[in-house]
Amino acid sequence: MNNFEFSYDIDIAWCPGCGNFGIRKALLKALQDLGIEPAKTVITSGIGQAAKMPQYIDANFFNGLHGRGLPLAVAIKSVNPELTVIAEGGDGDMYGEGGNHFIHNIRRNPDITHLVHNNMIYGLTKGQGSPTSMQGLKTTVQIDGVINEPFNPLAVALSLGATFVARGFSGDMEHLTELIKAAIKHKGYALIDIFQPCVSFNKVNNFQWYKQNTYEIPEKHDPSDFTAAYELSMKKDKYPLGILYKKEGTQSFEEKTPVYLNDKTPIIKRKRDIHKVNALI
Repeated sequence: MNNFEFSYDIDIAWCPGCGNFGIRKALLKALQDLGIEPAKTVITSGIGQAAKMPQYIDANFFNGLHGRGLPLAVAIKSVNPELTVIAEGGDGDMYGEGGNHFIHNIRRNPDITHLVHNNMIYGLTKGQGSPTSMQGLKTTVQIDGVINEPFNPLAVALSLGATFVARGFSGDMEHLTELIKAAIKHKGYALIDIFQPCVSFNKVNNFQWYKQNTYEIPEKHDPSDFTAAYELSMKKDKYPLGILYKKEGTQSFEEKTPVYLNDKTPIIKRKRDIHKVNALI
């Protein structure tokens, strides 16, 4: 197996102790273990602290607008299905600004990996409540506490037919690494909601809180059992970590796209007939 590093010396603009560091280490280890070439890997993102991740990985990347990491990933995968494509961002970026893309790309089932850094707060803009902030959490804007029910990404993903749904924790790099590897190897849309502490703006959901309020899904759990997976996604007393659901054998968005039905050659590699192009102009 090739030993590609994916890592290089660079100043990282995250607060000391930020959970993003653990996610970066897990992603690097997963890519290295799988032997994927950096030249054949693309990481996309929107805006936010988590969305800076592609700049800290030695691979191709595309930073886009707030909430637009997923459409970028789908477009790139569509024109070249041979690439490993990872969409990355925070809970506000992916579930808030990018909420519609989250919903509709589950329906499409593109063969991409979706990593969401979930710290239950808007970190880049200094501590507003995010879609996943817990009720009662006092923030720089919700000074009397968040009043809305937090968004449940796992339950939503399952209800829309996602073929791979998992949750990890930045404080357990070994476990998270294996989740990322499984997600990348999965054919179809793969979501990993990743708990991570924001040490600057969320003083409630800190490292200790995640340790005390999560548990690893028992090995006896059957990830092909949708009902059991949905029950796990709704737990609030303690949050399960691991693969909740995995469905194999489904067609990906790229496989169903008419342009690939008779010719599997990536669009980007096809020779263009200049006469046909001119006829369309």
